[in-house]
Amino acid sequence: MTGIEQTIDTTALRAGFGSLSSGIAHFDGPGGTQTPDVVAAAMYAALTAPLANRGRANLAERNADDIVVAYRAALGDFLHVDPATVVFGRSTTELTFLFSRTLAAGWSAGDEIVLSRLDHDANVAPWLIAAQRHGLVVRWISLDPETGELNLDDLDAALGPRTRLVAVTAASNLIGTMPDVPAIAERVHAAGALLYVDGVHYSAHRSVDVPALGADLYACSPYKFLGPHCGALTGRADLLEQLHPDKLRPSTEVVPERFELGTLPYELMAGTTAAIEVLAGLVPGDGTRRERLVRSMSVLAGHEERLRGRIEAAVAAWPEVTVHSRARRRTPTLLLTFAGRDAAEVSARLAAENINAPASSFYALEPSRALGLGDAGGLRVGMSPYNNDEDVDRLLAGLDRILH
Repeated sequence: MTGIEQTIDTTALRAGFGSLSSGIAHFDGPGGTQTPDVVAAAMYAALTAPLANRGRANLAERNADDIVVAYRAALGDFLHVDPATVVFGRSTTELTFLFSRTLAAGWSAGDEIVLSRLDHDANVAPWLIAAQRHGLVVRWISLDPETGELNLDDLDAALGPRTRLVAVTAASNLIGTMPDVPAIAERVHAAGALLYVDGVHYSAHRSVDVPALGADLYACSPYKFLGPHCGALTGRADLLEQLHPDKLRPSTEVVPERFELGTLPYELMAGTTAAIEVLAGLVPGDGTRRERLVRSMSVLAGHEERLRGRIEAAVAAWPEVTVHSRARRRTPTLLLTFAGRDAAEVSARLAAENINAPASSFYALEPSRALGLGDAGGLRVGMSPYNNDEDVDRLLAGLDRILH
């Protein structure tokens, strides 16, 4: 950083997204961001070059192998981990199911796991199913609906000598709450348990440092940060070496390949690498890719929080609007409900004005229920790198017309 405050050049950034020429104002990034043209180009290049199963004997094999190596290196920089610990998956949900099955196979009836009422169902249901199948005891960390914060006293009460794992999100995809994961990790590890962190929403808005978070296993989804639709997971190297998932007999026992079933989709891996390069270049500057990512994500956080602040300040003057995103530390994601109006109706009317802000619980059943919203949820407004002040102006004007 220099003495000049750095910002995101949204005009230049938006020029690299063909989808944004549609005129739609996208506040639906928490469900998946728009895709930069260079990401699509990287995927096209991977598919149209000579390509085969991985190897080094010929050009087609080398192209595939180079794509995989580059993908692991890019995510290694993005997550601040050893590339050899990066596992590819079709989705974070698939990866969580894989690791819940694999871990639970080594546990005994009566062992305990701790889940959170803040989490997306992808970090709840796989563990509930594993618990049912293996006779595990499930304990819960509650969510305070007034503050949007997890009650960590519940965590202290839940931890014990038979606790095997705690699963928690680094940021809620519904209300944006960012729990104090390092503090949670310290308590979990003191109890001798593992910490599984859902980093899907967090990874799109903050510089990720998995070792600093204290996660033993951390999963994310590149399509939430400008990449293609797939998932990724990293874990402690010694832990990954201890785990033996079901696999085909001829497939390798090498980590991380032992967790990757079947031939890899090289085009998705190439697109993920390209997306991470876009993030690293959000602001100008020299340095390693990791250094550029840390700098860019820091500036991005400020950009997104400023836009979120504009929206919050405006809706605070509208008594019919309830903002359920209230935590002290949170992402630029707002969940809104409206007195006398269904959130789905408001969403549909915004969509008619080319403003995408969907309404749902977005698979986050536990927090939606804890907030008293049942399974319906509310209107979710999420910032992404390409959002700008014009988008916010359009959203606020649209809400004003609909509500007033």
